[in-house]
Amino acid sequence: MFTVIFALFVILLAGLLVDGGLAIHARQRAADIAEQAARAAADDIDVGLLRTTGELRIADAGTACAKARRLVARYPEAGDVQCGLRDSRTAWVQVKITVKLQLLSIMPGFSDMEMTSSATATPETGT
Repeated sequence: MFTVIFALFVILLAGLLVDGGLAIHARQRAADIAEQAARAAADDIDVGLLRTTGELRIADAGTACAKARRLVARYPEAGDVQCGLRDSRTAWVQVKITVKLQLLSIMPGFSDMEMTSSATATPETGT
């Protein structure tokens, strides 16, 4: 009896280590992808307005988000993507990654986890 309980306890601890590491990695990966996508969206500036008035703003939410979605599509692990503009100078992107549990999935009550991260970016000028 002791061996069975001890074995289950060891499997649970190993699952927490392995699957916890996978979850932390997925969260960092989602943050990285979201930051890159937000920068891609913020790169869609209104060049005409910048040249005539010197005002820097994002041209269009649709094209900015399309750039962000194209960038996120390069990463097969990235799932749901949300994108938008907070104002004419700030783009935000949210990326969700699903973590497939390796060891804890054999235990009842544990299922896949979703890790979400978001980022914002603003265009800048200068040298």
